[in-house]
Amino acid sequence: MYQFSYAEIQSDSVADAKDRERQLLTRSIDLLAVAHHKGNDSVEAIEAIHFLNRVWTSFIEDLGSAENELPIELRANLISIGLWLLREAEEVRQGRSNNFEGLIEVSQIIRDGIQ
Repeated sequence: MYQFSYAEIQSDSVADAKDRERQLLTRSIDLLAVAHHKGNDSVEAIEAIHFLNRVWTSFIEDLGSAENELPIELRANLISIGLWLLREAEEVRQGRSNNFEGLIEVSQIIRDGIQ
């Protein structure tokens, strides 16, 4: 029978969490790309903005938690980026912007930075 140390389990748990975060961001990027192609008024745009909002609201909540072990400065920077994404997504949703490219690019940078 296998026995794992707490450190091994915790390490796997962190790796799994990071993988899930990358998967969520990839899904968001894919939805935004389709929405950009279909246009602001499309069902795809509504779905993409809604998904981005759910993802980043959850990320921001987690980043603000005292249990989050990332360095405080990194957490603050990621929260600022998340708030920008939420504001920009709202501008797109309201029809005041068509900046899908910016949403995609920033999301890709964050996704690619998760290690």
